[in-house]
Amino acid sequence: ESMIDIALISLAQAPQIDVDGYAGVCWTGSNLFFSASDHVVQRHVDLCRLFFDKGIPQMGSCWAAQLAAVAAGGACERNPKGREFGVARKIALTDAGRDHPMFAGKRTAFDGFTSHADIVTRLPEGAVLLADNAFTPVQALEVRHGEGTFWAIQYHPEYDLAEIAALARARKDELIAQGTFADPAALEHYHADMMSLHADPSRRDLAWKWGIDEDLLDPDQRTLELRNWLAHFFGSGNEA
Repeated sequence: ESMIDIALISLAQAPQIDVDGYAGVCWTGSNLFFSASDHVVQRHVDLCRLFFDKGIPQMGSCWAAQLAAVAAGGACERNPKGREFGVARKIALTDAGRDHPMFAGKRTAFDGFTSHADIVTRLPEGAVLLADNAFTPVQALEVRHGEGTFWAIQYHPEYDLAEIAALARARKDELIAQGTFADPAALEHYHADMMSLHADPSRRDLAWKWGIDEDLLDPDQRTLELRNWLAHFFGSGNEA
């Protein structure tokens, strides 16, 4: 019988992780930054390396892409373009990405939900670039390190419009300061439209206004990478 365990390893009193108790690991996004590394960041790196050493498959989004790279010897820095927020546009699969099982059934160019300020700036040995776009040079990668494999994406297949709306408010000051939104009123207008489209995805007026299509509105398309990971390593995923 399979079991899902959610481990909050960034807490001051972080749980002890028995890596041998896991068949696979999914890493979420995080408020941590490799450009401002500390002991909590190192805790993540050390644990990721243990999973690599044990040959336990890993997958994840956003922070996970940076973690996969750094844990295997790559590097991350603050993106000089600022925070990529809302929708990562025109994510394009590389030649390797087109042939990679994580992207089986995916379009060769697509949009994805996103919110990140750090980027992978150097791939480690054993890594393959799978996707990029104009804002972020590494949107997806596979890292083979030690005995393990990590499939990682910089964007968020697990997000939806409501999550992005909430994040707009949470990142309000930064997003206005970098010019993503002109002022608080513009941000609130965006928030209202995202929540309205989330409540009623058939609102073609809002979808057209914000350039949002089935890449983001169709859950099967949006979560395909995660389902492909489950299918590839565990023979499941169609029901995820």
